[in-house]
Amino acid sequence: MDADGGGEARAGLGLSSRFRGALGACGLQDISGDGGVRKELLRHGTGQPVPPAATVAVKYSGYLEHMEKPFCTNCTKKLPRLMKLGEDITLEGLEIGLLTMRKGEVARFIFTPNYAYGQQGCLPLIPPNAMVLFEVELIDFLDSADSDTFFALTAEQQDTFPLQKILKVADVEREFGNYLFRKQCFEGAKDRYKRAYSILGRSPSSEAEQCQIDASKLLVLLNLSVTYLKLECPARALMYGEKALEIDKRNVKALFRCGQACLWMTEYEKARDFLVRAQRIEPFNHDINNELKKLASCYKDYLDKEKETCCRMLAALNSS
Repeated sequence: MDADGGGEARAGLGLSSRFRGALGACGLQDISGDGGVRKELLRHGTGQPVPPAATVAVKYSGYLEHMEKPFCTNCTKKLPRLMKLGEDITLEGLEIGLLTMRKGEVARFIFTPNYAYGQQGCLPLIPPNAMVLFEVELIDFLDSADSDTFFALTAEQQDTFPLQKILKVADVEREFGNYLFRKQCFEGAKDRYKRAYSILGRSPSSEAEQCQIDASKLLVLLNLSVTYLKLECPARALMYGEKALEIDKRNVKALFRCGQACLWMTEYEKARDFLVRAQRIEPFNHDINNELKKLASCYKDYLDKEKETCCRMLAALNSS
């Protein structure tokens, strides 16, 4: 049965309002060439379409023909988990549809059974021979093909990879980490950042290559420093912040993160040193100035407690 015939046959079977609207849409496009996957563009996106083997962040809701409520949805989540085409997303029609989408785009797709759950369906949720509708928003995507290829290689094979491709892989891994960081999945973000850092140890063949490696390392080190602060591991945050300063001793973010880490560990003199150095570079930075005020308050409380402890010790000696 072709898609048009299927639509006509279903027209009188009490279709949901969502299905009726989609089937009657004037902008419905046949993107599979056989009517099996049809698309209605609801909001334009920007940039390039999703490449094959990409990793995507999508919000979606799937509907059966005669039901107003979705049988599956992830729209309750602010930021959906990342999914890889062909692995996490296995519905053929959905994969075909996603490959036509751009970042920020919203679209509605209708899949015939051959592009959805087949003749058998997926009981008890999906009946046999079911046509389904998916509403999809493409939040973001990462072209992870090079990264997947790289990490599937042996260590010896990885060493033969050109530097530019390694830098691209590191950038993709950092973007993965950034997405997880925004989701507040700090453990996952930390692991992605460390994976990116682990491949940036190649010896450069020129000063220009060293500059490129250092620029990539610096971004990852700053990410690791702030992530370890979120994980309440200030010693690690300080370590990665100081590594960043070895690359760029005037990096304000690195100085600020080191100051935060030292303050957390009650190393007040070191915290003040890092924060004052950052303030000299950016004297009107509100975050730095507020952290210095916080430091002053914490240090005053510390001195007051020390004074109180000394007074108690003296009082105990006098009474004895």
